[in-house]
Amino acid sequence: MRRALAIVAGVVLLAAANFSIGQLERMRTSGRVVFLELAPVDPRSILQGDYMALRFAVEDTALGRMPQGELRDGKLVVRLDPRGVARFVRRDDGRPLAAGEIPLRYRVRAGRVRFATNAYFFQEGFAETYQGARYGEFRAGPSGDLLLTHMRDQNLARLGPEFR
Repeated sequence: MRRALAIVAGVVLLAAANFSIGQLERMRTSGRVVFLELAPVDPRSILQGDYMALRFAVEDTALGRMPQGELRDGKLVVRLDPRGVARFVRRDDGRPLAAGEIPLRYRVRAGRVRFATNAYFFQEGFAETYQGARYGEFRAGPSGDLLLTHMRDQNLARLGPEFR
């Protein structure tokens, strides 16, 4: 009986993991491209080893003056400019989205706002390649979930090697 239960539990875990991987892959290939402008981070933390610490300007615009005790997980509503760069419109208050508006889900962890991640990991030896990063390229799902896919420079040119 225990063996059968263990097998069933294993199959359920594998199915859940594969479903989650499938959702992320669909978002990566067919999600809406959104660029979030990077905000300055403590220079001592920008490049440490093989990752870059991230913070985004839309965070400062939308939530910068909010007392830390009032920060909660939620969504921002943004509109994309002609280049695809997200511009803050409002915090999601339940009103329907207007034409051209999209939601972006954020989470508050350790008193900091995070859009998908707070770091971009890259291959060892590529630190100089990413020093010119000015935008994070995300894929946005319909519910506002985000997946960071690449870093971009001030002209929105993709930085780093192409991975498939």
